[in-house]
Amino acid sequence: QVQLVESGGGLVQPGGSLRLSCVASGFTFSRYAMRWYRQTPGKERELVAGITSFGASTNYPDSVKGRFTISRDNAKNTMYLQMNSLKPEDTAVYYCYAQYFMGYWGRGTQVTVSS
Repeated sequence: QVQLVESGGGLVQPGGSLRLSCVASGFTFSRYAMRWYRQTPGKERELVAGITSFGASTNYPDSVKGRFTISRDNAKNTMYLQMNSLKPEDTAVYYCYAQYFMGYWGRGTQVTVSS
């Protein structure tokens, strides 16, 4: 069955870095555009980064541009999010999302930025 499994979250101090991973299975990963979203309690899920199926194009909101980098390895069915210069406001549950004709969500990984 379709699975998206995020990992790499944790507690980090402001200014620190984390690298999230999303491992996909059960579908043809290379056909899907992929995205990272994040969500905090009481707020809507927010797009953090997107990448096209073969990685030719990426997009970011202004809130993370220059600090976060999305990438993918289609041979490993894996997507990544490198997060640098982390701020307390980056604290959230981070989800990966796969989009083709259908969309699939992972279960999320918690990122906490705090001193």
